[in-house]
Amino acid sequence: MSPAAPHGLLLVDKAADRTSHDVVARVRWLLGTKKVGHAGTLDPMATGLLVLGIGQGTRLLTHLVGLDKTYRATIRLGRATTTDDREGEPLGEQLDATGLDDARIAQALTALRGDIAQVPSTVSAIKIDGKRAYARARAGEDVQLAPRPVRIGRFELTARREDQGHLDLDAVIDCSSGTYVRALARDLGDSLGVGGHLTALRRTAVGPFSVDDGVHVPARGEGDDVDLPLQGLGAVASRVLPSLEVDAAGASALGTGQRLRAAAEPVPAPSPHPAHGAEAEGPAPVAALDADGRLVAVVGREGAAWRPLLVVPDDARC
Repeated sequence: MSPAAPHGLLLVDKAADRTSHDVVARVRWLLGTKKVGHAGTLDPMATGLLVLGIGQGTRLLTHLVGLDKTYRATIRLGRATTTDDREGEPLGEQLDATGLDDARIAQALTALRGDIAQVPSTVSAIKIDGKRAYARARAGEDVQLAPRPVRIGRFELTARREDQGHLDLDAVIDCSSGTYVRALARDLGDSLGVGGHLTALRRTAVGPFSVDDGVHVPARGEGDDVDLPLQGLGAVASRVLPSLEVDAAGASALGTGQRLRAAAEPVPAPSPHPAHGAEAEGPAPVAALDADGRLVAVVGREGAAWRPLLVVPDDARC
């Protein structure tokens, strides 16, 4: 008998110099399933939390991609680069940034907090007429990206170091989905008149999920004997969505796509992390759980009834 297909959420602590797509491909191989997706990639130079959906978990990713993120970053002031990070070519002359005092830097940081309009890096994955911005930039095109609204809840410095004219700043950043930390480094350097770029980046949290719970996924050649613990669909959904317990009859009805009478109000998520930006279309999603905490369906309120928006098959409920 073939083993049951895996379903759930996998938290990965991505190593440096690996692409997110490499990690996804490796997890597909290790778990023996093609149904693996992500809730937002990381650049190869970055480390930290990748949130992967496995099996039916891929259908929950739409409720995770808009969650706020937390990063730890190192910004080097004194020179800009073509990619706004250490992997790009230097732009302009190196300027001595060691004379910048804390008060001036603090003033520049204030302007980069709150709801701001951010111009993404030209080497971002944003599509322009169906082609990625980074592909157009590498082809020599003049890439002009429009500002996008983002929210920076926290942009705080934790350390500063001076080295050969450069000023390195360590920072912790809480931000909405869609924020480019490279662009924050660029804009901080521009506002201070010395140029700036990102030299290190680590994502430590996605909504309520922490990198402390992430696992290392070995690359090819590092061995295949690894435990990849999956978080159950019910546990995941109830952390980011309001939840509603249904009895056996209700679970059976939802499982066949039937509506349920809305006899009780859902329990709010313990730590809601709403998506930033446009209002969601349609009814607000609610996780319908059985008595064992397994996800039966994601439902939305329609008048006096709950309508199934997503139904989890019996053999995938967890």
